[in-house]
Amino acid sequence: MDYVKGELLYFDKPLYWTSFKLVGRVRWALCKYLGVKKLKVGHTGTLDPLATGVMVICTGKATKLVEQLQADEKEYEAQLYIGATTPSFDLEHEIDAYYPTEHINEEAVRSALKKFEGDIMQEPPHFSAVKIDGKRAYYYAREGESVKIEAKPISIKKIELLSYNLPYISIKVICSKGTYIRSLARDIGRELGSGAHLTALKRTRIGNITLQQCQSFADFKKSLGQNEDAED
Repeated sequence: MDYVKGELLYFDKPLYWTSFKLVGRVRWALCKYLGVKKLKVGHTGTLDPLATGVMVICTGKATKLVEQLQADEKEYEAQLYIGATTPSFDLEHEIDAYYPTEHINEEAVRSALKKFEGDIMQEPPHFSAVKIDGKRAYYYAREGESVKIEAKPISIKKIELLSYNLPYISIKVICSKGTYIRSLARDIGRELGSGAHLTALKRTRIGNITLQQCQSFADFKKSLGQNEDAED
């Protein structure tokens, strides 16, 4: 492989790792392998630390493709907890409120999911990297400041109910760039007349690149002849 000329590398991002951390580890390993101090490395779509799954990392001149690849369709599998909310809409924060679920059944869930298919407006989470007056939204959220985040147009091609076992449901979502599955969880809870938050998220596809095509970071280091237990 010619990492300087440019390669596309497919990774299964580990749980708890930030996207920035994975990019940094890949850059460090490649610089060590190539014997260089600098190498352009970028990714084509951020995943939250509590999410796993497909991340496409571009090296060298292939980083010019980042914007193009970011526009590709995404597919996710998500688990939601129905009946409670958190400030971040996932497990990064503790539950802040509980809601009734006695009125909810599987038919109601399927009906609610269908309402989110198509072109919709979605408000990003307050704990997100969306910029407001030059600062990331999570900065204001961590400071306890209340700010208005404008809803943005997104497209959800399909939502499928994979399992129903209240208070948990699992769904598959095929969507456009810019879709926040955490926000979708919040909105599904509201549509059900309750509350909800994300308890697990896995990105299973970006464009034509599937999770089955991805490698772990440990396997990547082995392919470079590096000790996976070495300090990164």
